Amino acid sequence: MKLIRPQQPLAPGVQALSTTREGGVSVEPWHSLNLGDHVDDDPKAVAENRRRLQAELGIAQPQWLTQVHGVAVVEARSDGLVREADACWTRTPGVVCTVMTADCLPVLFASNDGAQVAAAHAGWRGLLNGVLEATLASFDDPAEVNAWFGPAIGPLAFEVGPEVRAAFMARDAEAEAAFKPSPTHDDRWLADLYLLAQQRLEAAGIQSVSGGEHCTFTEQQDFFSYRRDGRTGRMASLIWIEPA
Repeated sequence: MKLIRPQQPLAPGVQALSTTREGGVSVEPWHSLNLGDHVDDDPKAVAENRRRLQAELGIAQPQWLTQVHGVAVVEARSDGLVREADACWTRTPGVVCTVMTADCLPVLFASNDGAQVAAAHAGWRGLLNGVLEATLASFDDPAEVNAWFGPAIGPLAFEVGPEVRAAFMARDAEAEAAFKPSPTHDDRWLADLYLLAQQRLEAAGIQSVSGGEHCTFTEQQDFFSYRRDGRTGRMASLIWIEPA
């Protein structure tokens, strides 16, 4: 099972990672470690993939979410219930915060002392409307929080319309730096999700942001991409506090 981890731990006693598409049992077009149960894959394959992930990591059942590209944030629990939200947090060791993506940006958070962690799903709509700021609001002090970007669609592959650029610039004029003219389509723009998220986090007071080296669209062997394939699977990004 191939996993993507931060180069440096986010905090003492905190584990954080993103899955890839390698290491599961799903067949095409979900090959192979699809963790999404809402993309028409065989439910038995998804269940086995999730079982394998838990066994590989030695974790309790993660907090799976029904994600709606919104800004709701919930407390993660290990009770097996699926909650509707696009972010979750916990201060309880062993409880695993989880979000699923296939181009959108997963952002994992940890307080410097390792006492609290969180995970957020940031597509452009959630990012624009404040899902990262809403997640940070669950922490006592954003300046004492570290953030890591899991794999997302890269700045040379994420083409958007002028209305998306205008919406971000209406919130923050500095967002202009995250948009470049499309080389292939007039009046279209290439958007840098990583930079847009970094701008929002820094404005909210975070001083430590890392990650953002991958592109789900172009790195086909490793990652699912909804933009590239349409019918495809989902990776998961997980973060938890290790039990004592």
